[in-house]
Amino acid sequence: MDEDNRFANHEFPFVPKLTEVLKWKWGPQPQKEEKKNDTFRLKVENDTSFLRTTHDCIIWLGHATFFIRLNGVSLLIDPVFYDVPLVKRYAQHALSPAVFTTLDYLILSHDHQDHCQEKSIKAISKSSPSVKVLTGLNMERLIRPWLKGNEVQCAGWYQQYITSPDVRIYFLPSRHWSKRSVTDTNKRLWGAFVFQANGKTIYFSGDTGYGSHFTDVRVLFPSIDIALIGVGAYKPEWFMAANHISPTDAVTAFNDLGAKVLIPMHYGTFDLSDEPVGEPLRILKKLEAENKIHGELKALDAGAIYPV
Repeated sequence: MDEDNRFANHEFPFVPKLTEVLKWKWGPQPQKEEKKNDTFRLKVENDTSFLRTTHDCIIWLGHATFFIRLNGVSLLIDPVFYDVPLVKRYAQHALSPAVFTTLDYLILSHDHQDHCQEKSIKAISKSSPSVKVLTGLNMERLIRPWLKGNEVQCAGWYQQYITSPDVRIYFLPSRHWSKRSVTDTNKRLWGAFVFQANGKTIYFSGDTGYGSHFTDVRVLFPSIDIALIGVGAYKPEWFMAANHISPTDAVTAFNDLGAKVLIPMHYGTFDLSDEPVGEPLRILKKLEAENKIHGELKALDAGAIYPV
């Protein structure tokens, strides 16, 4: 916590400034025409066959939303099934919240509208009435009115949640911030997650800028099988780098983690920044061709079932 009793990144403390937001919004946009003419769109599948199996799998549903099943335990991360106010949506959500009727855990990385959506959380609480919510410190007061009596666990960084013995879940640092209203900046803790079960380890970066927390995670979890890392909403970098990692830095972070498979996220769904919608994936493909990725790049279509 800082001197104002707000949560702070341990390496790069950050509080957003209105002057910087205005500088971004009213400043030059060198890729404006390129962005306007970019025809890239995510492919979206509506495959519900995973509901009829018990196999371990990962399904990217768009943006930072994932369904993960490990060792029979079902998780849903940062569900945003509906539009976000004042933000253009490029790709619709792959599935309806109504299909998720037996979720064990709902994972919320932080309080921003594109990760913690009231309407989506209400829908999940209704469709999976026994789901338990795992999130960061001070989040409960925000989300409690949206739930139907669901259990909520709030953790600090480097803490393990109390879960079924079939899965282990940890809350870890990310380089970001939090805010829902005028007076609550950094009053709720943001973070990343690690999920372990059935001999597999999956890392979810949450929203994050680049920092030493990736090498720190490798010390604690030296054998990460799959890393889900954001690669979009990063331009202009002078403004966004404190909170959203670029594709190039995401690859550096992936290499820092020593993970085996990189699954990119946080791109192609919402218009949140200045880069063209397809640029993150094009950069990743270029880095892959240059052998800069020390592992496998697996760029998923939204809704595609990826066996774990």
